[in-house]
Amino acid sequence: MSLMDRSHPTESLRDYDEWTLDLRRLSMGVPFAQGAFGKLYRGTYNGEDVAIKLLERPENDPERAQLMEQQFTQEVMMLATLRHPNIVRFIGACRKLMVWCILTEYAKGGSVRQFLMRRQNRVVPLTVAVKQALDVARGMAYVHGLGFIHRDLKSDNLLIFGDKSIKIADFGVARIEVQTEGMTPETGTYRWMAPEMIQHRPYTQKVDVYSFGIVLWELITGMLPFQNMTAVQAAFAVVNKGARPIIPSDCLPVLAEIMTRCWDANPEVRPPFTDVVRMLENAEAEIGTTVRKARFRCCMSHPMTTD
Repeated sequence: MSLMDRSHPTESLRDYDEWTLDLRRLSMGVPFAQGAFGKLYRGTYNGEDVAIKLLERPENDPERAQLMEQQFTQEVMMLATLRHPNIVRFIGACRKLMVWCILTEYAKGGSVRQFLMRRQNRVVPLTVAVKQALDVARGMAYVHGLGFIHRDLKSDNLLIFGDKSIKIADFGVARIEVQTEGMTPETGTYRWMAPEMIQHRPYTQKVDVYSFGIVLWELITGMLPFQNMTAVQAAFAVVNKGARPIIPSDCLPVLAEIMTRCWDANPEVRPPFTDVVRMLENAEAEIGTTVRKARFRCCMSHPMTTD
């Protein structure tokens, strides 16, 4: 039985340890992104556009090589288990000597962060932001429903596809939710990281909800969280000063409420993603009926308009 046929993800993670690709069917272009252990390439496999994560195993750093192997294995297992319209589709993986690779479907629209950077000050429909947020929330509700934690939810890991849908990617640091005292601290990225992770305290799936609150703020404003701080300064401010991104004064109250509840310092106050989906669906309905032409700008210096 293949991994894709298994019904229980934890069983898959325990039992499955082989992934194969016919490398004769793979062609690789130029790299378009750089990661901690390698590069991302655009290529084709069996005639389909794919993203190729090519990892180079460190030869003279056993500790780093072990970490790379752990993240490689984890990501392949997760991707091969997850099947949802808002999760990037896994195609295959291969381990050959010092070079390992993971293939997923290619996102022509790039990441949400790249999308927001390209928009700059041009007006973007508010309906787009809510639709994108709903895609992320629905994908994460599915991930959490299987007992997983992503641990690095951010706009760089949210990909835009040809039909404008958003899919969640990069499960290299994801984990099954268990007792978290033994989990690796400081996974994820500081600007999006929940305070309990920054402080190396036990954590749950609610760390992803916190990160989603930051992502929703990005979608509404188009800005980088804590852009006037370094990542370390942002982490210090979040933990020691209770700092959060400033919500625009003209933000719809329902969206402001979702953000503030998601990034609450108390994980117990943060709603599960099933509730986040419901709240966003209500927001989408409100926008459609009462703010028919509502639009927002990707910079807080340009307020939302309802012309």
